[in-house]
Amino acid sequence: MKFMHLSDLHLGKRMGEFSLYEDQRHILMQILSILDQQRPDALLIAGDVYNKSTPSIEAVNLLDWFLVELARRELPVFISSGNHDSPDRLAFAARLMRKNQIYISPVYNSFVQPITLEDEYGPLDIFLLPFLKPAHLRRLLPDQKIETYTDALAGAIRQIKRNPDRRSLLTAHQFVTGSQRCESEEFSVGGADNVDAAVFEPFDYVALGHLHMPQTLANGRLRYCGSPLKYSFSEAGRDKSVTIVELGPKGTPPVLETFPLTPLRDMITLRGSYLEVTDRQFYQDLPRDAFVQVTLTDEQSVPQAMGKLRAVYPNILRLLYDNSRIQRTVHGLPTPKLENRSPMELFEQFFQQQNNRTLSPQQQDYLKTLMEEVWEEEQ
Repeated sequence: MKFMHLSDLHLGKRMGEFSLYEDQRHILMQILSILDQQRPDALLIAGDVYNKSTPSIEAVNLLDWFLVELARRELPVFISSGNHDSPDRLAFAARLMRKNQIYISPVYNSFVQPITLEDEYGPLDIFLLPFLKPAHLRRLLPDQKIETYTDALAGAIRQIKRNPDRRSLLTAHQFVTGSQRCESEEFSVGGADNVDAAVFEPFDYVALGHLHMPQTLANGRLRYCGSPLKYSFSEAGRDKSVTIVELGPKGTPPVLETFPLTPLRDMITLRGSYLEVTDRQFYQDLPRDAFVQVTLTDEQSVPQAMGKLRAVYPNILRLLYDNSRIQRTVHGLPTPKLENRSPMELFEQFFQQQNNRTLSPQQQDYLKTLMEEVWEEEQ
C-alpha cells in the first residue's frame, strides 16, 4: 500500500510583512500534481496544518480548497493536529468529512480508533495521534506516572488497541530524540519535549510531523517528511520534497521515495560588506523575488542599511552584522555560546545571576508551561 506523507503546512504563516498565501497555494498545486502522477492509496498529514490555533480566513479558505481537490480525487486523507493547530477547530465537521474519506484526529480522550484499509497483503490499521503533552495524559490517565513527553507518548500508545498480527501505521506530531531541528521550529524548553523513539516500536511506519527538515530514524520506520516550504533561513540551500512510502507484507521494511518541490519564492542568505552585496556583479544572477537574509561584515554599522538594501533586494527580511565588535564578549558570555542555549537555560542563568539562587522545581514547571503556550500561539 502506498501513501503520500505530508506535514507542517503551516497555512496562514507570514514571513515578516509578506503573506505566503500564493507561495502555499503554489506548493499545494505541485503536491496535487505529484498525487496525480504517483497515485498513492492515501494521503497522510502529520500535524501543523495551520500556523495558528485561530487561523485566518485566508488560511481556512486555502485548506478548504485543498480538501475539496483531494475529495474530488476520491483519495482517503488522514490528518492529525499539531501543536500549532486547535484540535477542536481542525476537527470541525469531521464526521461529515468522513463521508468523503477525510479522517481528522479528534480531541484526544485516551481512545484512538483505527481506520482500516485493505490491499493484497491484508488489512492495514491507521491510527491518528494528535500532538500530546504530559499534562494531557496526566488528566486522562491518573493511575500512571507521567512526568516526561516520553512517559506521555508511551502511555498514549499503551491505550491503543492494536492487533499485532496486522500492519499498523501511526501519525504523530512530536520531537523524537536524536532528530535535527531547524530555526523555524520552537526552541526546546530545556530539551524536555524529547520523545524516545522506542515508544513507537509497535508500528510498521510512523508518519511524523513537527520538524521541518526531512529525516529518517529507526531504519526507515520513523520518518519526518519535513515542511513543503522553507520557513526559516536555516533551511536556505536545502531542497524540499514530499515523501512517498510503500508498505508491503507484515515484517518487511517500508520503501521510501522523495519527490522534489520547487517554491514560488526561494530563501537565500548573502554575506559580505555593504559595497559587495550592493554591487551589480554580486546580485545580478540572484532571483529578484527571493526572501533574503543579508549579513554585513562591515566594522561600522551602515546608516539606514535596511532601507537601502530593500532597493536591491525587495523581499529582504533580515539584516545581521558579523564583525570583530559583534564577536566580542557580551556581559561575560561569548555570543556563539548564547546561540546554543535554550530559552529555559538562558532564563535560569539570568535568574541565578539576579537572585543568587536557582529556580525551584515549581518555578521551572511554570516557566516551561508558559513558554510552550506563548511559542505555540506566536509561531
